[in-house]
Amino acid sequence: MNDYMQVRLEVEPCSEVATDVLAAMLGEIGYESFVPDETGVTAFVPQGTYDEAQLETVLGQFPLEGVKVTRQTTFVPGQDWNEEWEKHYFKPIVVGDECVIHSTFHKDVPQARYDVLIDPKMAFGTGHHETTTLMLQAILATDFIGRSVLDMGCGTAVLAILASMKGASPVVAVDIDEFATENAQENVRLNRVPDIEVRLGGIEVLKQEAFDFIFANINRNILLADMHAYVERMKSGSRLFMSGFYVEDIPAIRSEAERLGLRFAGHAEKNRWARVECVKD
Repeated sequence: MNDYMQVRLEVEPCSEVATDVLAAMLGEIGYESFVPDETGVTAFVPQGTYDEAQLETVLGQFPLEGVKVTRQTTFVPGQDWNEEWEKHYFKPIVVGDECVIHSTFHKDVPQARYDVLIDPKMAFGTGHHETTTLMLQAILATDFIGRSVLDMGCGTAVLAILASMKGASPVVAVDIDEFATENAQENVRLNRVPDIEVRLGGIEVLKQEAFDFIFANINRNILLADMHAYVERMKSGSRLFMSGFYVEDIPAIRSEAERLGLRFAGHAEKNRWARVECVKD
């Protein structure tokens, strides 16, 4: 059962910096998604990962002076998760005037060249988060005809699906969460893009294979730890796009990429979240 804990954090005074810092700190202890608003942020974590003492420790270490954070925790049963997400958080999104991402329950969906159906079973990977949007923008700007793609930390597989729609083949989508991979497979079938192989695990499930493009939207620490495995699966001319971290993390990401022999090709940012591109010459 994919049960979740919903943690509502009221922040006073509330600012984008405060909610971003909270999201970053909670992301380090397993929280998977964050929905900020004018008065705070709602965070979600799998019920099995939730640790009351750990949460108290993190909130006690909140570094912004003069900011008060109060919380309320709610249990969200697995069978109710879709309804909760659909009602309150997942809305259709248009990216670059070329791609619309929506679910089967949405009505009056805008028309776009690429129509991606996502029925989320978790609160991440729908395109609403800045890092997913940055990755989608990179995919929209890229020619994938006849090119292979690896999507690490695939979540709903929205990146893999859009790449496949743009001509990528073969496409491999990988996630460490069993429920995420099940949802990814459902979304692959929903969009009728059969050339996508979904794998459960981390870098250990990568074979002796090479990809033209690798997209890794995870977080700074995992990227730094696993980047060597991505580089090993790149050939001359392959491009690696990484996101899931802040602009201030770019130097660390760039340093590790260059240490592994990659060329830093630039970055993009949105609301302090970053995406970097590296090339294997």
